[in-house]
Amino acid sequence: MSTDDRDQRRKHQIARNEALFREVNERVDEVSGGRSTEMTEFLCECGHADCTQAIALRDAEYEHVRSDPLLFAIVPGHEIADVEDLLDSNERFSIVRKHADEGVIAPRTDPRS
Repeated sequence: MSTDDRDQRRKHQIARNEALFREVNERVDEVSGGRSTEMTEFLCECGHADCTQAIALRDAEYEHVRSDPLLFAIVPGHEIADVEDLLDSNERFSIVRKHADEGVIAPRTDPRS
């Protein structure tokens, strides 16, 4: 297997990991429905398969991230520069956008699409 093939497989695995965490967070959102401005704990949606850290988001923050299937909410510092861009960050969470090449999996696996 070539280096390019390995790199492509790695990037696809990262995208699948992020999609899985997003799906779990959608279930958390369903269960905790009726929130207003209170914080809800979600899983970090980074591409690191072994990450189980939590992030706290308000309803509007979570809905902003879910408004675009290429956006993911992660623990600050968990961004992976070769597959995503850091758009915003604060002390509780960061928002990243998948690069176009790696973003093909995100819309196909978006539970809201």
